[in-house]
Amino acid sequence: MHNHLSRAAWRKSTFCNGADACVEVAPLSDGNVALRDSKVQDGPVLVFTPAEWAAFTSGVREGEFDLSALAGA
Repeated sequence: MHNHLSRAAWRKSTFCNGADACVEVAPLSDGNVALRDSKVQDGPVLVFTPAEWAAFTSGVREGEFDLSALAGA
């Protein structure tokens, strides 16, 4: 577990529009990026290196994780 998660500045996507069930992201002091479910704030956290985060967000923007793309996998 990353010790600095307790000091993470979590923020929700602007697409949440104030909803409680969102994904939250936080830049970490070591340069990594953390991701969690806002409904379970003490639950599991995914931690990405900067390169992993760049690849993940690029895949999201390109539709790599859309359900239609996953069905063909």
